[in-house]
Amino acid sequence: MVETGVTSQNVTWSEGRVTRADREDANGHRGATIWFTGLSGSGKSTLARALEDALFRRGCSVFVLDGDNVRQGLNRDLGFSPEDRAENIRRVGEVARLLTEFGSFAVTAFISPYREDRAGVRACAQAGDFIEVYLDCSLEVCERRDPKGLYRKARKGEIAEFTGISAPYELPDAPELVLATAELTVDQCVQRVLTYLQERGYLTAGGRLAAKPA
Repeated sequence: MVETGVTSQNVTWSEGRVTRADREDANGHRGATIWFTGLSGSGKSTLARALEDALFRRGCSVFVLDGDNVRQGLNRDLGFSPEDRAENIRRVGEVARLLTEFGSFAVTAFISPYREDRAGVRACAQAGDFIEVYLDCSLEVCERRDPKGLYRKARKGEIAEFTGISAPYELPDAPELVLATAELTVDQCVQRVLTYLQERGYLTAGGRLAAKPA
């Protein structure tokens, strides 16, 4: 039984005939959520797409949940207040959990600035399913990159509640990985994530399933 936290007493979790183990055997690797977090401009979307490509080319089942994309559909009703940010991350965490249960790699690219929200996603995942990857890049570097021109708008007061300028970013306490994206290339970052997955048995060096992590 999955603990959902729903308030209604008239819903029941439905178990299927096909188990997660069945799906992982078919996919050839263990499912997991790889959660990229960091400031705007730290490289989350770029790295998520590069990792998706690398895993797909190894025969893995993988899908990217990108912040801007999700806000155009599933979370189009949410703004950027702390409450809406929390709900944004909660919903994404639920989708990522479903993908992970499907035996896939769910790769997310969200600022997700609050520790409590990231901890909530982790708490809903099974042990070993949530891999938090902090993209360590200074505000100065991110603002200098400013690929979407958002920092310029935030400095002018045109964007409210902008992380790093008018809203906080809370550093992760104990992420599984830290990537210094101002110093490493995209390929180097991808390789470090792949190495982590291989060393902990999520997949082998060739991309297929190894023994499940303890």
